[in-house]
Amino acid sequence: MTATSVHPAVNPEHRPASAPSQRRRARLALIASYIVIIAACVIAVFPILYIVSASLNPNGSLVGANAMFTSFDLGNYITLFTSPAQPYAAWFVNTLIVGLAASAGTVLLGGLAAYAFSRMRFTGRRFGLTAILLVQMFPQLLGVVAIFLIMIAIGDIFPALGLDTLLGLILVYLGGALGVNTYLMYGFFNTVPSSIDEAAKLDGAGHARIFFTIILRLSAPILAVVGLLSFIGTVSEFVVASVLLADPAKQTLAVGLFQFVSQETSANWPVFAAGAVLAALPVVVLFFALQKYIVGGLTAGAVK
Repeated sequence: MTATSVHPAVNPEHRPASAPSQRRRARLALIASYIVIIAACVIAVFPILYIVSASLNPNGSLVGANAMFTSFDLGNYITLFTSPAQPYAAWFVNTLIVGLAASAGTVLLGGLAAYAFSRMRFTGRRFGLTAILLVQMFPQLLGVVAIFLIMIAIGDIFPALGLDTLLGLILVYLGGALGVNTYLMYGFFNTVPSSIDEAAKLDGAGHARIFFTIILRLSAPILAVVGLLSFIGTVSEFVVASVLLADPAKQTLAVGLFQFVSQETSANWPVFAAGAVLAALPVVVLFFALQKYIVGGLTAGAVK
């Protein structure tokens, strides 16, 4: 007798879905994705459009800002630069100086510390990394009184680093931003193969040359992220800057703009909105300048 193969019956319930139904589900999923993206864009863009519309409102209040872009008046922007009691131009320049200096210092000092933790082995290394994490549990706001007293004492010896000085404010920002940024860069430096360092050492390169010519170039994405976050945090910081800077000519935008809305009887929200729009421009410009580094990954093919 010859063996005959028996084919099991095909259950209709377990038949694969037809191609048209699969395409229909894929089309519905794509439409749902577009709806979510459009809704997220509307939620993100609406506050920006509202604040721009409010800055063009000539009424001196936010009453007429609900009907967006019904009037176009640049008087609020002119008031920013013509009011002698509120030197907006000086605030803008001070903010750029403090923000750029603090972000550059954070990247440099944090990168040096992260390189030491990542590439060197020394006594207290593990304790130092743990201390960095523990220090970040206490926000800088808790030490405002202590910072104020320390700056008074420093100002008696070095007036250029005391109260009402941009350099003193920069140093305070550097001390508060090194911890978490150092840990972030430390984690990224660990992903850079150590064989690159060993090859450079064979060619006679020291730690300084390896750090500035190799590690920094390969770590451009994390440096851009740390610099951008540090700049945003410095520009928008209010509490420490308001305590350390009393002279209106030396204040930053976050502190100076508060003067337009701090008094209830003379609050001018459209001028405040105009100042906020201009204050956002440096952050936007810096973001687009660093965008290729932020979205880019580690250089491919660095090690074969």
